[in-house]
Amino acid sequence: MNLYAIVLTVIVVVLLTVSISQIRKVKTKADYLVAGRTLPWYVLVFTLLSSWIGSGSLFGGAENAFKNGFPALWQPAGGWVGLLVILVVAPRARKFAQFTVPDLLETRYNTAARVLGAIAILFAFTAITSYQFKGGGDVLHLTFPGLDQIARDTFHFAPGHEHRLGMVIIAVFVIVFTALAGMASVAYLDVVIGLLATVMCLAAIPILSNAVGGWSGLQQKLPADHFQFLGPFTFVKAMEYFMPVFLLMLGNQAMYQKFFSAKSERDAKIAVFGWIGGTLILETVIVAIAVFGAALYGNTDVAHAPREIIPYTARHGLPAVMGALLMGAVFAKVISTANNYLFSPATNLVHDVYSRFVNKNASDSQILLVSRIIVVGLGIFALLQGTIWESILAMALYAYTIYSAAITPAVMAAFFSKRVTAPAAVTSIVLGTVITIAWNIMQLASQSGNSSLAGATWLQHDAIFPALAVSLVSLVGVSLVTAPPRPEQWKPFLANENVEATAKA
Repeated sequence: MNLYAIVLTVIVVVLLTVSISQIRKVKTKADYLVAGRTLPWYVLVFTLLSSWIGSGSLFGGAENAFKNGFPALWQPAGGWVGLLVILVVAPRARKFAQFTVPDLLETRYNTAARVLGAIAILFAFTAITSYQFKGGGDVLHLTFPGLDQIARDTFHFAPGHEHRLGMVIIAVFVIVFTALAGMASVAYLDVVIGLLATVMCLAAIPILSNAVGGWSGLQQKLPADHFQFLGPFTFVKAMEYFMPVFLLMLGNQAMYQKFFSAKSERDAKIAVFGWIGGTLILETVIVAIAVFGAALYGNTDVAHAPREIIPYTARHGLPAVMGALLMGAVFAKVISTANNYLFSPATNLVHDVYSRFVNKNASDSQILLVSRIIVVGLGIFALLQGTIWESILAMALYAYTIYSAAITPAVMAAFFSKRVTAPAAVTSIVLGTVITIAWNIMQLASQSGNSSLAGATWLQHDAIFPALAVSLVSLVGVSLVTAPPRPEQWKPFLANENVEATAKA
């Protein structure tokens, strides 16, 4: 067994050990869904960082950086700006202290908003989970070349699809891992994974920089636009990378669940400061590693699979131990993110549908059993999606856009507006979801070449601007023509001083 395989095996054993150790602590619904609301700020920092940075950054963002250089930073920049808004939202979210974003939507709007929000989150988060499976499969494909032969000979995978065996293996592991202990296993594993990923990525930079000949050597090997502000992008294209990430950050249920899990409002707010620093550093370093990798290996076989540039660079551009640890960190991050985004929609279906409409008097043991069954079902659904899309970058933008257009406007309105109404929120959620899904179905049809949409230039753009525009216009327009919400609907979401001032007025 090679060194890379040994490191991955050790990581899998550690992940399972920590997860199993948490099972005995899971006795109630709150234990499973929000870790009993006991997470201190330092645990929150790493679980927030680990749930945010997964295959979307390590494979999708790296693919972007391989092709376009440092202008790929427009993609994570959306998250950085979003975090400034989250500084205000985090303590309010912890004060609300429920279980899910649909909880928030029903409290602020109505039951229809809860159900529709749960559906939109399901589509978005299972898509995110699916490309975590794909990214993890890529790591196994690079670490265990013999898997391709097994895929062909034993399981009869078609030529060109052998890497899907790795995707299936990762999916099975994540499903079992997620079903075991819920939020507790997610959060405490993220501390270890976040530290490992951060340390190894930072350690890789000086070695890769030296290999490429420093900054001057890097500039000689890559096109000039790889170092420019917009680079090869138009401003509109840069915004198509920026806006989905920005809006996903603002409304991200995985993030709100972490805030709901915090020990206190203070812990939630402190965690955001740590998250800002960690995200700025790690996202920038990930892009830098991909750019160095492009300079070193842009003319090798990885050019046919640019999303694999970071694990490929780890294996070929670093000393064996460091390379194995970096690849292990990438693998662990993918597992962690898949865990987070599979767990989140399962929470919705259990808490927002099963407990709310199917079995209102469900015991904790019944909820835990149903939660685990739903995790398995959603995991299979996510795996099926992974067989449809090939580009992780495209999958990431699709998932981010569903969430950005359908969920974020209504969530932000809950925290910052007293005037937005329930009919407006419902209309916004429905239109944001439908337009994004329809747009992406048309994109897939146009790319197949067997459709009247083949070659349509307008479908080369992401759905974010049309979907978001319709969502926002409906949110504002319908609010203006419907009766204002009752004060008890908006008061739980405003800062204390604003509520008091309103009451005096």
